[in-house]
Amino acid sequence: MDVLIFNSWHWWIHQGESQGWDFIRDGSALYKDMDRLQAFSKGLTTWGNWVDTTVDPAKTKVFFQGISPTHYEGREWNQPKKNCYGELEPLSGPTYPAGAPPAASIVNEVLGSMKKPVFLLDITTLSQLRKDAHPSTYSSNHTGNDCSHWCLPGLPDTWNQLLYAALVM
Repeated sequence: MDVLIFNSWHWWIHQGESQGWDFIRDGSALYKDMDRLQAFSKGLTTWGNWVDTTVDPAKTKVFFQGISPTHYEGREWNQPKKNCYGELEPLSGPTYPAGAPPAASIVNEVLGSMKKPVFLLDITTLSQLRKDAHPSTYSSNHTGNDCSHWCLPGLPDTWNQLLYAALVM
């Protein structure tokens, strides 16, 4: 491949029936469940080892899209609201009050330990600021509250612009 693009965190946060697996194997041990950050770290480290042993950077450019955040907790942006439902405006300013999600430090740690170059498409903070860009506010056909997917033009388009800029560098 000329280009490989990976992301991962979104699938590690699911629990119960929406969890994408029944068991987690770690070496010879088999777990029904595991702390999400620990599992993400193990999974991302395994991925990093695969990239380091498999990818030829002379032929393939590797990208990792940073953490796509959720907005399930209004306290993260200093609001008493439980979640992002009904939010119609992004946060103002360049920082997210709660700071980076813990998974972002795992991404930085794993990418920093890799031998092969991986370009981080760091979409985390700009996405955290868009608490207004989730489908639950705008879709009468969407059941439940969805604070982890994105529906407004602008944010995913910006992610694509960042990827395009990185590709032509």
